[in-house]
Amino acid sequence: VQLQASGGGFVQAGGSMRLSCAASGKVSSINAVAWYRQAPGKQRDLVARMPDGGITKYADSVKGRFTISRDNAKNTVYLQMDRLKPEDTAVYYCAAEYFDVSTTVVGRAWGQGTQVTVSS
Repeated sequence: VQLQASGGGFVQAGGSMRLSCAASGKVSSINAVAWYRQAPGKQRDLVARMPDGGITKYADSVKGRFTISRDNAKNTVYLQMDRLKPEDTAVYYCAAEYFDVSTTVVGRAWGQGTQVTVSS
């Protein structure tokens, strides 16, 4: 599974931005998709996770402002970010958890990261 993220950039506080993450390879093996973020000097934290047939979860800091969604026809995952705050500034990474039945390999693939900067 390979992931390609896009859509980052600069935005003013209170604005909106949508990130995209296109998946390729054995996409049928994906059983959960997620977005993480990493601010300078901090660890990478989960922002939102959407498991197949499960409950979508969000970090408390983004609940009610961010929405993760998935378009299976386009093999693309989105992160809609509204009412952005300066503390949302970070590099955002998409991730896909997969289980390859043919090889019994379980893993997590990462996108390359995209910078989101929110100015006050």
